[in-house]
Amino acid sequence: MDNNYKSGFAAIIGMPNVGKSTLLNAAVGQKIAIISDKPQTTRNKILAIYNDEGSQIVFTDTPGIHKPHNRLGEMMVRAAKESMNDNDILIMVVDASRTVHDTEREIAAAIKNTGLKSILVINKVDIVKKDSLLPLIADYSSLNDFDAIVPISAKTGDGIKLLIDEIKALLESGPQYYYDDMVTDQPEKQIAAEIVREKMLWLLDKEVPHGIAIEIEKMQEKENVTAINAVIYCEKDTHKGIIIGKNGEMLKKIGALARTDIEKMLDKKVYLELWVRVKKDWRNNNYLLKNFGFVQSGE
Repeated sequence: MDNNYKSGFAAIIGMPNVGKSTLLNAAVGQKIAIISDKPQTTRNKILAIYNDEGSQIVFTDTPGIHKPHNRLGEMMVRAAKESMNDNDILIMVVDASRTVHDTEREIAAAIKNTGLKSILVINKVDIVKKDSLLPLIADYSSLNDFDAIVPISAKTGDGIKLLIDEIKALLESGPQYYYDDMVTDQPEKQIAAEIVREKMLWLLDKEVPHGIAIEIEKMQEKENVTAINAVIYCEKDTHKGIIIGKNGEMLKKIGALARTDIEKMLDKKVYLELWVRVKKDWRNNNYLLKNFGFVQSGE
């Protein structure tokens, strides 16, 4: 390995809905994490890999840090906090259109306590006036001595290259952890399930999507098509009715949108069949949480 080769792990942390997943996708140039305008979209740590000739950055997109209301929420927050200790660089993402939140003060203090290299990313600069950034930068700078502060728009891609350059400047010499052609450690099944959930976040009422889990029961390769059977679990019978919709229209819409994205990911035709089942209060059921693939460290 070239002695000039640099590598390291960078955690993307912050409150819900500040654009962490959009940033992750923009950084690696490919859709890895699902995106919606609803908070707490990301449930597990998602790993994505940026490669160029001289470096490799392994990003982890963590669930938004918030006040949990159930076991799933507790696990999400714990996953985000634990990620701080497993990385070389911490990237704190904040929303340019919002003032500093108390939770963000806590996050900045936690970053300071780790002693790790850190970057403040001020996202959504495309929706604010430039002169509003200076007082925001001053506020955050008073909370932690960040190694760099980078204003970006993850949505438009503005500032992403500068952010990558700043991360690379903080990296130390290291090995290539993953092959050049790898962009994530997520299995295709997991990404397919998350794509279905993303479409539901887009299409359904605020209440319903947070009470759903997707399980891929079958993903079978045939000659020119991948056949996928997915079960959508929800918590209430009323939610099941909403997900299916009148004459099954909503479920068809979810399936059509999800199939398009899964076909892009797999680069082949997909036959997607969706089923809806009720599992009451699954977000507080440890067995079901494990069954649905939510990692519980130390348990």
